[in-house]
Amino acid sequence: MLLAPSRTKYRRQHRGRMRGEATRGATLAFGDFGLQALEPCWMEARQIESARIAMTRYMKRGGKVWIRVFPDKPITAKPAETRMGSGKGAVDHWVAVVKPGRIIFEIGGVSEEIAKEAIRLAIHKLPVKCRFITKGEAESVEA
Repeated sequence: MLLAPSRTKYRRQHRGRMRGEATRGATLAFGDFGLQALEPCWMEARQIESARIAMTRYMKRGGKVWIRVFPDKPITAKPAETRMGSGKGAVDHWVAVVKPGRIIFEIGGVSEEIAKEAIRLAIHKLPVKCRFITKGEAESVEA
């Protein structure tokens, strides 16, 4: 099941812009190891889910995974071969706005080697450069 808001008050949002680094969600809060974004992006619900599946499969249901981003931004699309005008399109999918420094996933309850490999597999599923971080490490972005 893909992540998406259960209900929305306002249907269609503007695109906005992704300036600056993450101030919230930039430090490890739950697990011992994390996956930190180094670039800004819109991360689709499908990408988050496929990365989560890759990690949990490698960990063989050991340990715990926390997802620290939630896709709450609606992205609209108009049907193919539709003329210009007649309003904004319907919601097509949901994205999470990810800024540099944001922790996307956290892992706990497994060894560092297992966590490192699980996160390596997850990075391949994501559209941005990321890095593996540990609890004791300085958690600032060096691009």
